[in-house]
Amino acid sequence: MHERYVREWLGAMVCAGVVEVDAKTLQYKLPPEHAAFLSRAAAADNMAVFAQWIGVFAGVEDDVIECFRKGGGVPYEKYARFHAVMREDSGQSVLSSVEPHVLPLVPGLADRFAAGIRVLDAGCGSGRMMNHLAARFPKSRFTGMDLSKEAIAFARAEAAEKALKNTEFVARDLSDFDETAPSEQFDLITTFDAIHDQGRPLRVLKGIHKALKPDGVYLMQDIKGSSHVHKNIGHPFGTFIYAASCMHCMTVSLAQGGEGLGAMWGEEKTREYLQRAGFRSTETKNLAHDIQNNWYVVRK
Repeated sequence: MHERYVREWLGAMVCAGVVEVDAKTLQYKLPPEHAAFLSRAAAADNMAVFAQWIGVFAGVEDDVIECFRKGGGVPYEKYARFHAVMREDSGQSVLSSVEPHVLPLVPGLADRFAAGIRVLDAGCGSGRMMNHLAARFPKSRFTGMDLSKEAIAFARAEAAEKALKNTEFVARDLSDFDETAPSEQFDLITTFDAIHDQGRPLRVLKGIHKALKPDGVYLMQDIKGSSHVHKNIGHPFGTFIYAASCMHCMTVSLAQGGEGLGAMWGEEKTREYLQRAGFRSTETKNLAHDIQNNWYVVRK
């Protein structure tokens, strides 16, 4: 690396308290407990992955400012590297905890996977979760649906690379899912931080209810927070999540002529929407290592 650039970067890191400098020797030191959060080797603890969103959001700053003046929203295609960063984000925060933490949220789910069930991931993004589970449980069949053709293309390519025969990925808008969803075909339906940025979230949830078998389970991961701003004061990620919502989640929904729920729609409204969609049983689960999300185990 070029020394002059590194030195200027180190100045920023010292002022931020990330790197330390010795005033006498002018030697720099990165404490190991700081380094543990700043590299991909840190796996799920790597905070640097989330910092990539700043660059993604900066790319649409002028567009969002224009929306402040004129309304409307910024569509997905305006976001450079969105799906690449999301793949790494979800791979780190969700994929790494599937076996030890997520599957146990639903008693007996791992055994049902092993025996063979039908699974749908609505708003699947790049399909990493479905491909991961498909490789682990070859007797089950996995379907992923997402608005983004780019994300679906990645999902299909990854499935082909892994020679998976039990996956299917469909590029489609779920805004009319309440009308077009197949009736009672899936044993498990999942969404991972995918409902709040839908154009028509209630219609998506109604479609999920329709597509779920009577004894099926809907596993929903979404942002942990309140629907009331004053109750989010002190939220450890509150500032970031509201900002990310303004710069992405809310505006991409509005770009579809949607509700623009936003990432901090909160547990109260989440439960309201689930009830309006027809669900009668909702359990809120929390994972000790995941302070950002609620995990809802939902049944008909």
